[in-house]
Formats: sequence, structure tokens, C-alpha cells
Amino acid sequence: MPSAGDTRTPERISEAGAPRGNPFGARFVAPLYLGASLNPVNSSIIATALVAIAAALHIPVGDTAILISSLYLTSALAQPAAGRLAEEFGPRRIFVAGITLVLVAGIVGSLAHSLTALIVARVLIGAGTSAGYPAAMLLIRRRAEQAGHAAPPREVLGGLSITSAATVAVGPAIGGLLIGGAGWRAAFWINIPVAAVALFLALAGIAQDSDPLRFGSPRALASRIDLLGMLGFGGSLTALMIFLDALPRLDWPALAAALVLAAALAGWELRAAQPFLDVRLLVANGALTRTYLRNGLTLMGTYVILYGLTQWLEVARGLSAYQAGLMLMPMGVLTALAARVVSRRAAVRWPLIACAVLLLVGAMATLFVGSGTPIAAVICVTAVFGLTSGAGTVANQTVLYQEAPAAALGTASGLLRTFGYIGSIASAAITGTAFHRGVSDSGLHSIAWVLVAISALVLVMTVLDRQLTRADLHHTDQPPAGARNPGPAPSTEPTRTEIPRTELPRTESRSADMTTGTHTTPALDPARTALLLMDFQPVVLGAVPDPQGVLARAGEALAWARAHGAHVVFVRVALTEKDAAAVPAHNKTFSQAVAAGYLTDGTAATAVHESLKAEEDDLTVRKTRISAFASDTDLRAELRARNVDTLVLAGLSTSGVVLTTLRQAADEDYRLFLLADATADPDPEVHRVLMEKVFPHQAEIISTADLAALSTAAQ
Repeated sequence: MPSAGDTRTPERISEAGAPRGNPFGARFVAPLYLGASLNPVNSSIIATALVAIAAALHIPVGDTAILISSLYLTSALAQPAAGRLAEEFGPRRIFVAGITLVLVAGIVGSLAHSLTALIVARVLIGAGTSAGYPAAMLLIRRRAEQAGHAAPPREVLGGLSITSAATVAVGPAIGGLLIGGAGWRAAFWINIPVAAVALFLALAGIAQDSDPLRFGSPRALASRIDLLGMLGFGGSLTALMIFLDALPRLDWPALAAALVLAAALAGWELRAAQPFLDVRLLVANGALTRTYLRNGLTLMGTYVILYGLTQWLEVARGLSAYQAGLMLMPMGVLTALAARVVSRRAAVRWPLIACAVLLLVGAMATLFVGSGTPIAAVICVTAVFGLTSGAGTVANQTVLYQEAPAAALGTASGLLRTFGYIGSIASAAITGTAFHRGVSDSGLHSIAWVLVAISALVLVMTVLDRQLTRADLHHTDQPPAGARNPGPAPSTEPTRTEIPRTELPRTESRSADMTTGTHTTPALDPARTALLLMDFQPVVLGAVPDPQGVLARAGEALAWARAHGAHVVFVRVALTEKDAAAVPAHNKTFSQAVAAGYLTDGTAATAVHESLKAEEDDLTVRKTRISAFASDTDLRAELRARNVDTLVLAGLSTSGVVLTTLRQAADEDYRLFLLADATADPDPEVHRVLMEKVFPHQAEIISTADLAALSTAAQ
């Protein structure tokens, strides 16, 4: 399932230790589903406990709203942070740590006797449960790669969506049942047995992370996870929540603080080598950004009904928490059904359009709900929002999986939830504003009018999003998610060495011969092969998405070259004063570089990144133009002297040095292999088009994991 911004190749050779049998069996997915459901169920289960908590603590009901907003804010901050930590330290470690924190939070909340203690418990719950979803998405992605799948089976991602979407809707029902029978503390102690089961299942069913823990100095660690970016994101989001929580009173200082902090955050992230919030990616990858906005607005509408209607049922209609929870059960059931149906479809555009239409229908129907409306009619209205929640959650998650960079999937998944929680915080502000003078029919109708506007905006955004149409057309041509690509067919081409399936049972077909149409897997002779690592310099790394991930995979390729005796060539771009003076004004790229002074030779910014260590026998090429074969380099002569006839390319950026060097090398009849996961571009869409439409005509598109198997096949 190749996607914009995805720097992997979908057809990859299985890694060592890949799961045998069904890689997505119950032992693996059960703890992921359970862990991912903890956050949404905790976000909604509290809805029916607020009145009882206020009575037990002898405080106004309005004061208990902080128990909702504290979890929302914590989750909005912690979801992408947990995703980033999962990428850095391993998804299983973060998943287990999060569940353990939920277990502790359940104990704290069960023993609490003050609002402050309950707030602490909710913050801990928010932080702990936030690890579930982004870590689960990353674990699923890695399991699919290890098993040699183009993508995980649709029902796996669908199951994750179903548990997340359904638990949001059934949370009030579960809460009503528990609180009606066991009191308000049940909203907290229920986390203890659930977290204990999830922890046991995770330890038993999820393999340990293969990457060793590495911390380094506190300064290096803070840089790797972009601690300042996290803090800036948290500050701006906190200020925004304060502004929204104050509505209908306008807290201008809070709004100003939110805007100033957001601007400072954007400026910092544009300069950060490993940004927590990749501003460049959000600007370049419009499909991903629109997915965040669409998901946030849709969940805003769902949560407005979830909380607003629950309060209205208890106050205006006089229902108990237990009865109000039961009334929302059909909404939860239909959420699960809609999510299941949509998860079986590869297309996303029509489900998203249907979701927006249903949101609009539900909003308009709410305009006619009042104190005299039959309960059955109210249930039908909630059912419409259940269909919306189920369809929207699954379809938006599918788009996220397709569009997000593979190495940053944890952070990207967390941000999807963050936008959902921003929508939830906004929904609380909408409900609070509508009911600030008391819960009434007119307040409910005010909420409905806001919903009409939200749903109309979502519908327009979805209908006009042409990327959804292109994505559906593209994925219609792909094999079903989770299916392997066919093995290599017999080849009659004499210049390529075919790898028998008996030797490499998981080797996937790499390319189609343009004259015969047969699929072959070329082998690699390291002694006649040179690995070209191009422009891995700090000045270039800062401009591409996921610089740490692509740099790490370049390091893996370098380790392969060292271990197998392949030649290593470092290519870097840098200008001396003489070079800069010779750049003509009409050379747009390099005249701008000269003016800015960021390609000056002899600076740390233009040196090969320190993680890629050169050895005595390695070749280092300094170039003054884009191509590694530029006229002022001696690369051709050096390669001939080493008897090299095969090149393995990796570099930054895809549309720059990789494109020009690959085309020149192809014209000079080198056999070419391009490491898709060790190559990146500032524009993910350009990267995708080149990888899928252009480069396969000149080179074999492989991943770093394929190198060892291909070189072994030549022996």
C-alpha cells in the first residue's frame, strides 16, 4: 500500500524472526484492541458519573467538568508524544508502560476523597491510555513488514477502529450500568481489572522490541524526541483549552497566548532536525492534514451529542444515569456495525461522504427533538450519530495509514487522536455555552445549529478533496491488504540471477521485464557493487520528513556494505568561495544557496552526518552541482578503477541528487538498486510519484532489509 510520504517499499523480504503462521492472530491483536479501547472508554464513561461525584464531594456539578477536560487535554498532548516515544524506544515498551500507568491510576481514583485526587487520577489515566492507540498502530505496521505483507489485513485495522469507535459510544451506557449498581467510584476502579488483563495479554502475546534501548546524554535525548517541541505544543494546546473552557466569556489573554505559542512552535519545528510536529510535512502533505481536520470536526459533532444529549436526558427528561446510558446503547452497536462494514472496503471517499451526510442529517433531526419527543425517536437520532462515528473513524484511520510516513506512524496516529480530542474539548465548550443558563430544549437546539454548520463544512471538505478519489483509484489496483505479492516467475533474461524460492521463501518479486513481462529478482555481487550515500548532511536532513528514520536506515545499508565487502561512496554537496563565485545567476538552485550561504564547504552543516562513519578505503566525493556524476567529480573514474558495475543508491532528496544521479547512471549502463526506505524528499507526494511511476523503469526498488538476501543469492 504505497502512499505519499511513505518511504518504504511495500514488497520487502521478511526480517529475521518474522512471525510464523498467522502473524495477526488473537494473541497479537487482543491486547492491542483492549489497550486502544482504554482511552475512548475512559473519555466517555465519566459522563454519567458527574452528577453522582458532585453530590458525593458536595461541590457544584459544573465543577466536575474539569474531570472531562483534564483527560481530554492530557490525551491530546500525550497521544502524539506517546507515538514519538514508541518510535524512539519501541512500541511494545511504551504500550506496556502505558497500561501499567492506567493500573496505577485506577487505584488512585478508587481511593480518592477529593476533586484534586480525582483530577490526578484522570491525568494519569489520560497519559497511560494515550500509549495504546499510537503504539498499536506502530506494532501493526511493523508486524506487517516483518511478515512480508504489503499492508496488514483490513480487518486488523478495522478491528482497531471498531474497538475505539464503539467504546466511545458505549462508554456512557457502561458507565450508567456500573455507576447505577456500584457507585461513581466504579468509573475509576474498572480500570484495574481491565488494565491487568491487557498487561498480561501484552506480555504474553506481543514480541519484545528488537531495537536496544538507547538514551545517550539528556541533551541528546531531548533533541531526539524534540522535548522543546513537545513543551511548546503542550503550552499552546493548554492555552487554547483555557480559552474554550471559558466560553461564552471571551478570555482574550488565553487566546493570545495560544496564538503566540503556536507561532513560536511552528518556527521552532521548522528549524528542528527531528521535529515533534513536522510542520513541513503538514504543509506538503495536504491529504494528511485534511484527514486530521476532518476527523477532528467529525468527532466534535459526535461528542457534542454524546455529552450534550446525555445531560439533556438526565436533566430535561429526568432520566437516571443508568437509563440515559441504556438509551445510548443502540448508538454504540451501530458504531461497531458501521465500522465493521467500512473496514471491509478499500475505498474511503464514499464512506467519508456518507459520514458527512449522516452527520448533517443527524444535526437537522436534533432541531426537532424536544421534551415531548418520544424516546424511540430520540434513540433513532442517536443511532444516526453512531453510524457517523463508526464510518468516519475507520475511513479516516485508513487514510492516515495510507498517507503518513511509515517511520513516523506512531506520532501521526497520536496526532489523529489529538485532533479528535481538540474536537472533544471544543464540543465541551459548545455544550457548556449552550447550557450555561440551564439545560433546556432551546440549548439543545442551539447545539443542533452548531452541528449543522460543522457537518456542512465536513461535507464540503470531503466532496472537494480530489486526493481521496486518486487514493481510491490507486488502491483499487493494489493487492488486498495483508496479501503477499506473487513470487518471482521463471526468467529467460541471461543477465540477471534469479533467486529460487526454495532458498529465499519470502523473497517478493521486484520488477517486470519491459520486453518479456516476466518478473525477476536480480542478485547482487557485493565485490562489484558500490553503495552511494548521497547528501546525508545536516543542511539537507533538516528539510525532509523523518530525518532520523531515513538516517538510521542509511546506517543499516552502510553496515551491510561493511559486512559484505561492498564499496562505499559518500557524496556531499558543498561550495568553496571559488565555487560560489562561479555559480551563474540563472542557476536558480545554487544561486539561492550561494546567497543564503548554507552550502559553504568546511562547515558542520555540509559535512557527512557524524553517524555515518567513513573508513580509510571509502571514497568521499564533493560535488558543486546536484548530480553525483557532475563534471567536477571523479566518480566515474573511481568506480571504473574499482571494477564496479552495480550501484546501490540512497540519498536526499528524491527529486534532487537521487533523480539526477540515477538517470545518469542508467544512461551509463550501471545495474541500479534504489533503497526506497533510505531515500526521502521534502515533498512526500513528489517522492511517491518518482518511486512508483519513474524510477522502476531504470532501477530495482528495494529496501535495506532486502540487501542481505540479495547479496547472499549471488554467492
